[in-house]
Amino acid sequence: MRTLAILAVTGILMADPSLLFGEEAAGTRPLLVVERDRLHSLLPSETHLLVDPGPIEQFLNELDGTPPDWALVYGQGHHDPGHDDRLFALNRERDAKREGKAALRWLVTFLWPGELSGYDPKAGGFTVALGPKFNQTGWGVVRFKPENLPANLMAIPNPSLRESLRRKFEKGQRIEIEVAMTGRLIPEESLVYDFSHEEEGRGLIMPVVRVERVDYIMMK
Repeated sequence: MRTLAILAVTGILMADPSLLFGEEAAGTRPLLVVERDRLHSLLPSETHLLVDPGPIEQFLNELDGTPPDWALVYGQGHHDPGHDDRLFALNRERDAKREGKAALRWLVTFLWPGELSGYDPKAGGFTVALGPKFNQTGWGVVRFKPENLPANLMAIPNPSLRESLRRKFEKGQRIEIEVAMTGRLIPEESLVYDFSHEEEGRGLIMPVVRVERVDYIMMK
């Protein structure tokens, strides 16, 4: 069972959901239902959907060319006297070589798993619990790190779906959704290289994305 960080929700539901789509990321959004292969139809046309390993690896190729030699950087592990210095040097070298790359300006969308965690009858929506997703790729584990994520996350289903979800929620059933976050890399800290805390010696890459838009998705 995933560990989800439950985020408290406040705010006012606007009458027209289309008004919720502003330039800054809004935490109160419609709950959209779509088939997985049609997910792109709900997102900005220019975004790069980074969900599967292939597109994620292509994105990293555009930014940094090739994966690092993780075994060389890791050495004898965290207790190796040169471990931290090698990791620091890797990040500095790649930051410098990445400057000016077109992919730094790409609009990208990634997914984190979510769960409806509470019902607000006044707003007619559900608070959202959210947890990170670890993507296994040929580069290592990729964990997108969102910045500027709204503190108040609420998904508003249409009336017919709302009643169905409310009944399930009252019965204690888990209701899982996907949270799509769209934005651009923060240039000065675009990718952070580290090592997984779950698997010894496994490389971890964290693209740092300034979130401009949040979408709540229920896959058919």
